[in-house]
Amino acid sequence: MIPRYTNPEMGRIWSEQRRYETWLQVEIAAAEAMADAGIVPAEAARDLRAKGAFDIARIDEIEKITHHDVIAFTTSVAEKVGPSARWLHFGLTSSDVVDTAQAVQMVEACDLILKLLAGLADAVKTRAVEHQSTPMIGRTHGVHAEVMTFGLKLALWYADLGRCIERVRRAREGVRVGMISGAVGTFAHLDPSIEEAVCRRLGLEPDAVSSQVIQRDRHAELISTLAITAACLEKFALEIRGLQKTEIGEVEEPFAKGQKGSSAMPHKRNPIGCEQIVGLARLLRGNAMAAMENVALWHERDISHSSVERVILPDSFIALDHMLRRFTRIVRGMVVYPDRMLENLNRSRGVVFSGQVLLELARHGISREQAYEWVQRNAMRSFHEQKDFKPLLLADEDITKVLSAAEIEKAFDLKEQLRNVDAVFERVFV
Repeated sequence: MIPRYTNPEMGRIWSEQRRYETWLQVEIAAAEAMADAGIVPAEAARDLRAKGAFDIARIDEIEKITHHDVIAFTTSVAEKVGPSARWLHFGLTSSDVVDTAQAVQMVEACDLILKLLAGLADAVKTRAVEHQSTPMIGRTHGVHAEVMTFGLKLALWYADLGRCIERVRRAREGVRVGMISGAVGTFAHLDPSIEEAVCRRLGLEPDAVSSQVIQRDRHAELISTLAITAACLEKFALEIRGLQKTEIGEVEEPFAKGQKGSSAMPHKRNPIGCEQIVGLARLLRGNAMAAMENVALWHERDISHSSVERVILPDSFIALDHMLRRFTRIVRGMVVYPDRMLENLNRSRGVVFSGQVLLELARHGISREQAYEWVQRNAMRSFHEQKDFKPLLLADEDITKVLSAAEIEKAFDLKEQLRNVDAVFERVFV
C-alpha cells in the first residue's frame, strides 16, 4: 500500500497502472522492432499500438485463475487488440518484459530523486552562505573541541549531497539496461538486434549478457545508493536534533503556527521531522540488505527476488522521496540562534583555545610535551575551579616567561581561528 505521504509523481511511477503501462510499452516496442525486421506483420504492430490497452480489474480476475501476472496481462491486452494479438509477446519470456519495464521505472524514479537532491543542495547552500561567518563551537565526542562556523557545518552537508548525486547518477546508469534475450539469455527465438532496437526505443542500453533476468547486483547497487543517501539525510537530521536539545538550543527545525508538540506538555517543540527522517533511514538500510540477498539466484533464474522487489523498490524510492522533500522544508525553515551559539562557545571559559596556545609555545622553542603539560594544567584548573582560562594563563609564570600578554590574547582571537573558512567555501562552492 502506498503511504499517505507519498508524492503523487513518485507514487505514480510505482503504481499498478504505471507498471502495466511500462509492460505495454515494452510489448509494443518489441512488436514494432520485429515488424521493422520483417518478423511480425506491420499491420499487427500498428494494431498493437492503436488498440493495445489493459483493464486492471480484468487482469486481477484472470490472475486468480492463471496465478501468473504476465499471462493475465497479455490475455487482458489480447482481448482489446483482437486477431493481431497473436503477435503480442512473440518470442518473449516474462522477464524480458518485466525486467526491461522495471528498468524504465527505476530510471524515471532516479530522475525524480536527482531533481529533489539538487533542490535540497540549493537550500543547504543558501543557508550555508547565510551563516558562513556565524561562529559556534565544534564538538568531538560530544565535547567542546574548537571554534568553527555554522556555515562550515552546512558546507560539509552540501559536499555530502554532491557525492549522493554522483552515486545516484552512477546507479541510474547501472540499471538503465534492458533485455530481450529469452528464457536463458541465448536469443534462441529473436536476434540480439531486436533487443537493441527495443532498448533504443525505450531509452535503455541492452544488457551485454543476461540469463533469464537482468543481474541483481545492479539493483543492489541502486538500493544501496538510496540507503547511503538516506544515511546522509539521517546524519544531517541527527545533527539538528542534537543542536535542538534544550541544553544546547542552537538550532530548531521549523515549528508551524498551531502545531502541537505533546498531548500532555503544551511547552514542547519536538524535532519530529528530523526524527522521522532518522527512522526512515533505518528502513532503507534494511531494504539494501534485502537487495543484497537478491543477487544470488538459482542457476539462470528463480523468482525469490521478485516478491522482495515488489516491496523494496517502491518503498525505498517513495520513502527517500518523502525524506528529501521534508528535509528540504526543514532546511529552508530552520531557525538558527547565533547568540546562543556564541553563549555556548563561551560556556567552556575559553579552554577551546588551548590548542592555539600550545602551538604558540612550540613556536617559541618549548617542547610539545612541556607545552602540553603547562596548558593542560591550566585547562584542568578552569574546569575544576570554574575559572576563565585566559586569566589563568596570564597568571602562569612558566607561560608568561615565554609568551607576552598580546601573544596570549591573539590565541583567543575568533577571527584568527576562522580565517580560512572562506577558503573552504571557495573549494566547496565552485
